[in-house]
Amino acid sequence: MKSIPDILKDSKTIAVVGLSNRPERASHGVAAYLQRQGYRILGVNPAYAGQQILGVPVYASLAQAAAALDGPIDIVDCFRTSDAMVELAREAIDVGARCLWMQLGVVNQEAADLAAAAGLDVVMDHCMKIEHARSAAAA
Repeated sequence: MKSIPDILKDSKTIAVVGLSNRPERASHGVAAYLQRQGYRILGVNPAYAGQQILGVPVYASLAQAAAALDGPIDIVDCFRTSDAMVELAREAIDVGARCLWMQLGVVNQEAADLAAAAGLDVVMDHCMKIEHARSAAAA
């Protein structure tokens, strides 16, 4: 299992599951921050499928987002409830993602175990924006 700084350093493409078009929502702010840091963002939210948020297309599912790519999804960044995580872990495994990242307040040990057993790095109950800023400050 890689450390959080290593996951962030080795990743380029992030699928933001639950991306919102509302700037006051955490998913929007974190995705915008990650874009400014040079990451490629993919939106995943069936409510906004076919639209663009932050200048990037939004897909109805992780599978659709992965199919639109020419490479792997490095991180599946989850802004969903803890009870949605087992299904998302399965989807992340199915699309060959490298890391399942559950945002602050999102905890599901079954999902974490499932993803880890399939070889994914797992981060649970951490904000990617906070962790990136912390890693950048330490560098």
